[in-house]
Amino acid sequence: MGTPIGDLISRQPIALSDLAHKTIAIDTHNILYQFLSSIRGPDGRSLMNSEGQVTSHLAGLLYRTSNLVELGIKPIFVFDGPSHPLKQETLEKRHAIRTAAREEMVKAIEAGDLERARMMGARAVSLNKEMIAEAQEALQYLGFPIVQAKQEGESQAAQLVHQKLAYGVATQDYDSLLFGTPFVIRNMAVTGKRKLPYRNAYVNVEPEKMELERILKELNLSRKQLVWIGMLVGTDFNEKIHLVGPKKALKAVAGKKNFEEVLQGLGKTITYDWKQVEDLFLHPSVNPIKEIPISIMNREKAIAFYCDKHGFDHVRVTNALNKIEKRPEDEKQKTLGSW
Repeated sequence: MGTPIGDLISRQPIALSDLAHKTIAIDTHNILYQFLSSIRGPDGRSLMNSEGQVTSHLAGLLYRTSNLVELGIKPIFVFDGPSHPLKQETLEKRHAIRTAAREEMVKAIEAGDLERARMMGARAVSLNKEMIAEAQEALQYLGFPIVQAKQEGESQAAQLVHQKLAYGVATQDYDSLLFGTPFVIRNMAVTGKRKLPYRNAYVNVEPEKMELERILKELNLSRKQLVWIGMLVGTDFNEKIHLVGPKKALKAVAGKKNFEEVLQGLGKTITYDWKQVEDLFLHPSVNPIKEIPISIMNREKAIAFYCDKHGFDHVRVTNALNKIEKRPEDEKQKTLGSW
C-alpha cells in the first residue's frame, strides 16, 4: 500500500511517551488493516465472534488504543472518503492479491502448515463497509473523535496537522509525506516483537518519526520533486515506471523543472495525465474542518457492543475502558473530556 520510497526516507526512533499530551491524527483504514493483519489466530484466521463476524479490528481499536490513551496520547480517527477514480485499478489489484492469498491460506491450513497459513492470512485481510461501520460505532461508544475525509484519509489527516489541530499523522504508508504531512509516526500501534516467517527469530518493531522538512533537506528536494519520485516508483494513482527504483528516481528528478523533463531524461513515456496525479498530492481534496468534534464515552453501550454483541471478555473490556476513561481519582491523569 502507498508508494515504496522507504529506502530514501530517514526515520528517527521515538518513544510513545514522547507523544504524551499530543493529538495524533490516525489514518484509520491503514491502522484497521494493521489490526486485521497482526491480530490473528495461530492458523492465520481472523478473530471472530460466535456468529462468524471478524472482530480483530475491533479488538485493536479497544485494547491497543487504550494503551496509547493511558500514555496520554490523544487520537483522532480519520476515515477515508470515496476513492478517486484513478485509484480503482490499484484497488482491483489488491483485491486479486488478497483473494489469491486467502486461497493459499486455506490450502496451508489443510496441509497443516500453520506458519504459511498465518503468513498468507496476513496478506488476505480485507476491510469491507460493514467492518468500517462497526469500527465507527465502536469509536463513538469509546468516546474518540472521528473525522470523515472527503477522499484520502492521509490527505485529510495532513490538513489537520497544517491547521494545528493535530501534531502528526500515524500511518505505515509513506504517502503521507507526499501529501505534505510535517510529522509522520510509524508503528505507533504495532510495537513489540514480531516473528519472522519460517525462522526462529524475531524483530523488534519500534515507533519511528519522519519529519518532512528534514527529509527534503537531506535529499535536496522540493516537496514537488518528492511527489515525482513517488510517481516514478508508483503510487495508488499511477503505475510505476519499469526498471526505475527509488535511488534511480532520486537522480532522475534532480534539477528538473517539471515531470515531463524527468520522463525525457529517463527516455520514458506514460499513458496517464501526470499533472492530474501531481495535483492529487499537492492540492488534495479535503473537507474543511474548523475544530475537532467533542466525543464522550458511553460506557454502557461500549460494554454492550463489545461484550454482549461480540463476546469479548468483560474484565478485559472493563480494564481497557478504565484506561480510556481515566477516572478522576487518579490525580496523575486527566479525563478525556478535559482534553
